[in-house]
Amino acid sequence: MKTRITELLGIEHPIIQGGMHYVGFAELAAAVSNAGGLGTITGLTQKSAEDLRKEVRKCKELTDKPFAVNLTFLPSLATPDYPGYVKVIIDEGVKVVETAGRNPQQVMPALKEAGVKVIHKCTSVRHSLKAQSIGCDAVSVDGFECGGHPGEDDVPNFILLPRAADELDIPIIASGGMADGRSLVAALALGADGINMGTRFMATHEAPCHKNVKDALLEATELDTRLVMRPLRNTERVLNNSAAQKLLEKEEKLGADIKIDDVLDQVAGVYPKVMLGGEMESGVWSCGMVVGLINDVPSCKDLIDRTMSEATAILNKRSQQIAL
Repeated sequence: MKTRITELLGIEHPIIQGGMHYVGFAELAAAVSNAGGLGTITGLTQKSAEDLRKEVRKCKELTDKPFAVNLTFLPSLATPDYPGYVKVIIDEGVKVVETAGRNPQQVMPALKEAGVKVIHKCTSVRHSLKAQSIGCDAVSVDGFECGGHPGEDDVPNFILLPRAADELDIPIIASGGMADGRSLVAALALGADGINMGTRFMATHEAPCHKNVKDALLEATELDTRLVMRPLRNTERVLNNSAAQKLLEKEEKLGADIKIDDVLDQVAGVYPKVMLGGEMESGVWSCGMVVGLINDVPSCKDLIDRTMSEATAILNKRSQQIAL
């Protein structure tokens, strides 16, 4: 299947693996890329630019296909070495960068000069238009269903995608609620050029997630996520657990007086404990509503092949039905 996004990124299938903290390592990224999609290494999971260099080189040993590096720009007490990460990306010949969080304008000149394709994750049409105006090559539009940070507008993809398609000239990737061939066909119909899957790729053979995480994804339904940190205007969709309940109780108790320091024990340093250690109640961790559509743990190749086969079958069947 050829779309604007497959042509832009030089990939076979319009399927992208989203950058996920302590999930997006070389092994998963390479498996997705080898299966015809675009795998993504999560840059800030690597503690330094040189650690990222090692991870990128490991990925290049595992695949000769394009893959991306995710760089997320978020407020923090210790600002990451963004210039160092960007230098590694350019030095190592990475062809695609997925940016998220704040406006990536600070890194755009260096990336564009090096010929790197930049995809910015956006949760609104206005942010997507801004990304287009600063030279991003594509946007990943995150609907309210998505795991992680869905923004503060609460607009689901059935509205957000066609709105973005009406306004933008650059390719659009649908993110949030994407799981299978049905998702891909729906996204294309709504104006997207491909899909980004995050939570769905956590439940694959190659994902480094602890078995406890994969089991939790299999057991959960679409009703088992919660929105936390809303009073801080840093909303995150997470899988419901005891830590999420404690955080929500704290938010209710403190109300408008809540500060980020009040929730650090539920959010700071959580991902290695959960994703690698399987300590499921150690804090809150991102999970999309799409978890209700996850019923197995296939290989990345099987998942991508199945998604494309389902999409093709749906398109063929619907076209025949309409013709009749």
